[in-house]
Amino acid sequence: MAELQSPIGSAYVTGDHGNAAGGVGVTIRERTGLSIIQITAWSDTIPEVLTAIGSATGLVLQNKPGLGRVAGEKSVFGFAPGRYFVVAATPELELRLRSVISAELATIIDLTHGRTVIRVSGPHAEWVLSKLFAIDFSEHAFPIAYGRATLHHDIHANIQRIDDETFDLYVFRTFARSFWKTLGHAAEEVGYKVE
Repeated sequence: MAELQSPIGSAYVTGDHGNAAGGVGVTIRERTGLSIIQITAWSDTIPEVLTAIGSATGLVLQNKPGLGRVAGEKSVFGFAPGRYFVVAATPELELRLRSVISAELATIIDLTHGRTVIRVSGPHAEWVLSKLFAIDFSEHAFPIAYGRATLHHDIHANIQRIDDETFDLYVFRTFARSFWKTLGHAAEEVGYKVE
């Protein structure tokens, strides 16, 4: 079977970059080996779909806009009414979800080969991301495990807050290299490490 190649390619240069002499403000890395599934529930089946997601993943989610859950390499978050990203480091994720969610409840789309996941962490993560997206990244407005759908110019991104200083960004693979470079430019001022 063919191995999935990173769309970031030669732009992925590990080490310290930018103004890192005074310390590293953010760390950036690509997360690989993940299954990324989008589920869209019909308006009258949302409670059933959330229960099914919980039974398939162990991540129980309430019907509240943006709410999410994180447990190690697994996560789930809502980003629009009845729309959810479910992520796990297991190739069976789609099969598990399909075994508990019928077409009468929701649609299931495997986005694994269509998205790149970039993790941004560190004491200046909120500040760097605020330079790129017109949303409030402070924890009172964007709590841990919550998700958002937003744009950086014409580049769509789904973002989930993982912890106090960590965010996962889901971008289309076709824009991943360009966005990676833009993210690096935004982080130069505070210094950044690529792992």
